[in-house]
Amino acid sequence: MSNKLLPGSCWGGRPRAARGRGSLTLAILLLAACRAEPAAKTEFPPAGRDVAPIVGDSFSTEDARDRVGEAEAVIAFAGVRPGMSVADIGAGEGYYTLRLSRVVGPEGRVLAEDIVPATRDLLALRVNRENLENVSVRLGLPEDPKLPAASFDRIFLVHVYHEVDRPYEFLWNLRQGLKPGGMIIVVDADRPVKRHGTPPALLNCEFAALGLRRVREAPLVSAGGYMAAFGVAAALPEPSAIKPCAMKE
Repeated sequence: MSNKLLPGSCWGGRPRAARGRGSLTLAILLLAACRAEPAAKTEFPPAGRDVAPIVGDSFSTEDARDRVGEAEAVIAFAGVRPGMSVADIGAGEGYYTLRLSRVVGPEGRVLAEDIVPATRDLLALRVNRENLENVSVRLGLPEDPKLPAASFDRIFLVHVYHEVDRPYEFLWNLRQGLKPGGMIIVVDADRPVKRHGTPPALLNCEFAALGLRRVREAPLVSAGGYMAAFGVAAALPEPSAIKPCAMKE
């Protein structure tokens, strides 16, 4: 991956784990803050619902997921093609990161993000070990994945949205990473948040509060739930203008 900026974006550089045998050294990607930032002391609406705890960095074994064709189904649903730029948010051990890397090919890019430093470090080592030249690894924040503006054709949230404890601030920041015409792809279970799922009606409501509209949805029995794709339908609201959902799960 070259160090030149992507056209129309502020994304440049490439993080790699060091190849030496000594202590772990990571070249973490530096992304210019070419996006809107909330004014100082801006308060976003609280979640107003349950938030599932983070229980680990692996949803299931990769072999088991491959046997039922999970990634193949999700990537096809998302319409990922060679040359695209995609982000894997809450990448964990890198199940989707690796498979997205193969699909977008040498002309595409994958940004893998996680909020747990140790998980990020292990994923960076895996990316380096498997020589994934089109993958960058980044440490984000629970409320902000730190995506460069207007840089991604697809942003993936796979079995992670129910763990987001500040959904409106998270989506406000996440949305800005989309290119024009880009989509956010959510994979989750249709069950209460406290049981590690997100009911589709709740998901639609919270995304709509940030001007994001569901453009399609499909079941994903193999992953215990559904797939949903969201696109931009309205202007990004000011944080103070966000209307939180008032609905039971």
